[in-house]
Amino acid sequence: MRKITIFDTTLRDGEQTPGVNLNTREKVDLAKELAATGVDIIEAGFPSASSGDFEAVLAIAKEVQGVKTAGLCRAVTSDIQRAWEALRHAESPLIHIVIATSERHMLYKLRMSEEEVLRAAVESVKLAKYYCDDIEFSAEDATRSDPQFLCRVLEKVIAAGATTVNIPDTVGYVMPSEYADLVSLVKNQVPNIDKAKISVHCHDDLGMAVANSLAAIKAGADQVETTVNGIGERAGNAAMEEIVMALHTREDYYQAETNINTRKIYRLSRMVSKYTGLEIAPGKAIVGDNAFRHQSGIHQHGVLADRETYEIMSAESIGRYDVNPLVLGKLSGHHAFKELLVENGIHLDDQTVERAFKKFKIIADRKKEITLKDIMAIVEDRMRDVPPTVELVNYQILSCNNVSSTATVMLKRGEETLQKAAIAGGPVDAAFKSITEMIGLDISLESYNIKAITEGADALGEVTVRVKYHDNVFLGKGISTDVIKSSMLAYINAINRIYAEEMFA
Repeated sequence: MRKITIFDTTLRDGEQTPGVNLNTREKVDLAKELAATGVDIIEAGFPSASSGDFEAVLAIAKEVQGVKTAGLCRAVTSDIQRAWEALRHAESPLIHIVIATSERHMLYKLRMSEEEVLRAAVESVKLAKYYCDDIEFSAEDATRSDPQFLCRVLEKVIAAGATTVNIPDTVGYVMPSEYADLVSLVKNQVPNIDKAKISVHCHDDLGMAVANSLAAIKAGADQVETTVNGIGERAGNAAMEEIVMALHTREDYYQAETNINTRKIYRLSRMVSKYTGLEIAPGKAIVGDNAFRHQSGIHQHGVLADRETYEIMSAESIGRYDVNPLVLGKLSGHHAFKELLVENGIHLDDQTVERAFKKFKIIADRKKEITLKDIMAIVEDRMRDVPPTVELVNYQILSCNNVSSTATVMLKRGEETLQKAAIAGGPVDAAFKSITEMIGLDISLESYNIKAITEGADALGEVTVRVKYHDNVFLGKGISTDVIKSSMLAYINAINRIYAEEMFA
């Protein structure tokens, strides 16, 4: 197995995400967590960029052990000296020098010729080597550079003492096969490449950062530069967790591994999200909320039979232990519904499960996601059910301020369909009046109570009614996301109890 070095730049390139500004204490906390997770190199910042960045790099160099600490600098004497001031206390310091090698950057940004860039690159590496043994050189915008010039620069900086040469896809321009070809070209045409490690640094402007990084590893790159959650300039960088888990899951293909403790990935991801204020998309690979959750009935059935039918890694492998893999919604099937009941100690006969499942499907059409509380409410409601002599078919409510409400309700009683309209002071009162007149029973409402039994704007409302018939009081309950419907269901439930008692009297 080849060992791939993880060079993490969350604290430098990641902090360049618009709107992100980490203080020194936060950077030190994150650096300690990165080290504990097993990254090999932490790029702590750009010391000459600001006094704050300098202090953060200095603090990390002093406080964080067991990892290399890197500081970025331009191919400028003052930058290199400032970087060394910040890094000199590090257990294992690394000076990272960058200068652009593409024609566009040299012409418009640096205003330097190829020879001037080459000379600056070599001289800066030599100066850095005076302070530090471990030097990384980055050819900014390497993927849009002339390949022959790029190889020439890399050869010269290695000769000057660079221990790592980085081939960045600075603007996320190339495709995976092109990037792999460029890495192969460097390996084959730079005569002293065996004296340095090849690193890759990819941006995600075309959504290719992870794919390009993996293609480069397959082509022979020794080090990959990443950020946690893929944060960074513009569209961000290659996501550390995605690259690590790709190598971990497909060891058979890449024949490569890292020093990352994968079970610490989820905690690190959440910590970075909290400190930066950048939310993680639910569908984000590896660490998103939905990464290990299944809603489709077909998928749920497969997962229940064998989790690996639809999961190529486990949530536990990234240190996530709070996942309920089955998301119950309108696409869920009998298997997932029944499995959830069994997991929570509820064992019902098939007929009761079928009735509860039908109710679940009705509610699922109205709610984005069904919670365990919803399921418990549905089951309890179904367990209280009596034979449905009367069933609600349809209803229409007209109600507005300062005007009486009208309810038109359609019921089914056996083979008979009943429909009636009634007017009353409020929509529930009108609905009850319509139902009472249709069924022809001499009943009166004794009490009415409503409560929310789940959370959110689409919470289930449970209505409890007591109706008096002759000298007896009958209880009825109904649940729905629609308060008026749950009221009618409760009223009808009480009526069905009256019919059931009369049947067995």
